Amino acid sequence: MRALKGQRRQPARAATHRHGRNDKRPVAASSAPHRQTRRPGGAARTSFGSGPLGVLFRHLSPRHPRLALGGAVLAFGLVVVLLVGGYVGAAAKKIDALAAAMSNYAGFGISKLTLRGENHTSPQMILAVLNLRPGQSIFDVNLGIARARLMGLPWVKSAQVTRRYPGSIIVDLTEKTPFALWQSAKGLYVITRSGAPIVEATPQQFPKLPVFVGGRPVGGANLVAAIDAHPAIKTRLTAMQRVAQRRWNLILNTGVVAELPETGWRKQLGVLERLIVNDGVLDRSISQIDLRSPDNLYFTLRNQKAAQPQARENKA
Repeated sequence: MRALKGQRRQPARAATHRHGRNDKRPVAASSAPHRQTRRPGGAARTSFGSGPLGVLFRHLSPRHPRLALGGAVLAFGLVVVLLVGGYVGAAAKKIDALAAAMSNYAGFGISKLTLRGENHTSPQMILAVLNLRPGQSIFDVNLGIARARLMGLPWVKSAQVTRRYPGSIIVDLTEKTPFALWQSAKGLYVITRSGAPIVEATPQQFPKLPVFVGGRPVGGANLVAAIDAHPAIKTRLTAMQRVAQRRWNLILNTGVVAELPETGWRKQLGVLERLIVNDGVLDRSISQIDLRSPDNLYFTLRNQKAAQPQARENKA
């Protein structure tokens, strides 16, 4: 048999600590309940000690998912009960009331309302839609909502609402401008340049405005502007008639109807101006002037059904 040589073990030396200059003395552990420990993998772990807080956090840790889920459900249920019971809403209203009272006490209550630009809109209508109260907190006024309410008033074209500290609200209005009267099948309306009716406007207040009859006067502002350059037509004009939403007829104060073409009507206004001024056509027994033909003028005599043509070259 081969002898196995064993290695002699050295006797274990007792652990001794020699205190030298470079030796570190042991540091006493902190007695604070919150401390950080490090796991073998190197990640830090937060510990809350053995007190009640530590016990709670250990039970709500991922090691106890059922208990954590139950706590979350319980908290959610408590919030729902508070909301349904109106406790949260009541508390919020009390907070708002307290904030309003504090702002009023600090000098930020509404004490002055300034209105500018309200020519046709009464102050009573403005106050009714704004629903402001004296002493109400100036911060409680929603400027966007106030502007939207003002825009709903019949005469208002644009509106702006601003605060001026400490206690003033300023309302600036731009109202719609009456442009003409429109006699439609449904009634007589005051309209803007775009042809939109101003619902609350009274036509009797604007007797000197131009008058449109027939269909909606789309493009009527262009026609009025063109007629302003022809004084003979303007002083004799009674109304402008929209025909089939395509063209215009001019109704003069002598009862003569001048028919304008769908296109090129500006040029025909010049022709009509010369007929009135140079030829005295309105002094004749004429009821209708047809300017729609590019080659001839057609005149309808009173008590005559058929129109008589006349070459344009003689009336150019």
